[in-house]
Amino acid sequence: MSPILSVEEVNQFVDKVFPAMRVSCLEITETHALAELIVDQDALRPGGFISGPDQFRLADAVLWFLTFGAIGRVEEMSVTTELSIRFLRPAIGQRLYARADLEVKNRRSVVGSVYLWCDDTPRRRVSTGQGTYALPLTK
Repeated sequence: MSPILSVEEVNQFVDKVFPAMRVSCLEITETHALAELIVDQDALRPGGFISGPDQFRLADAVLWFLTFGAIGRVEEMSVTTELSIRFLRPAIGQRLYARADLEVKNRRSVVGSVYLWCDDTPRRRVSTGQGTYALPLTK
């Protein structure tokens, strides 16, 4: 499927409304989104592990981007209603990536599954999750 929104549109929006998120959209379509977090070396846990909260932040962000693609527009007021994550192995690397895939979209919500990996090894997942974003009422 071809993207309705461009990566540049999403990143410009995020830079404007939530620059502290520090997550970049790399790819977006109606059915999936790909995002990246460049790891701040000062924030690593002992052993060089990327923290659970950083992994959770990236999972949440990529699901937000998926929501934009699924509804065909940037929607500032789409919000997380639930998100669960399972940590599979230590996350060690310079970059953390996440891919979210659409499970269900309806009038009020978007549900997606997400998996995360470090550097360029997508087959070696470090965590996986699922979440739901609620959409604002439209008139």
